[in-house]
Amino acid sequence: MSAGLIYAATGCLLFVLGLGGVLLLKALLRRILAFNLMGSGAFLVLVGLAQRDGTPDPVPQAMVLTGIVVAVAATALALTLARRWHALTGREDIARVSDAGSRARRMAHDRRKVGR
Repeated sequence: MSAGLIYAATGCLLFVLGLGGVLLLKALLRRILAFNLMGSGAFLVLVGLAQRDGTPDPVPQAMVLTGIVVAVAATALALTLARRWHALTGREDIARVSDAGSRARRMAHDRRKVGR
């Protein structure tokens, strides 16, 4: 078994673990971390399988490097949105989105009344 196949198998395992976390977890921060785990698994699969005749192919490596930059930016955006969600609703999960949204609207309405 070559090193590339070991990387690809490990990447598949990480991707499946991350997918399970995204689908099963309710806490927002844990879902973000699971999504990052999925991305890392996909990057490992790309790097592990990106070889032609034993030499690394630079195109998938460049794609992985670009993907890492995009993943960092997407994680920062997701964490900012999760922080805003927590500030508006006081909740850290998204179990009932409709209830939390109506609570956020009530809190915003109450803030406007106090500010008058």
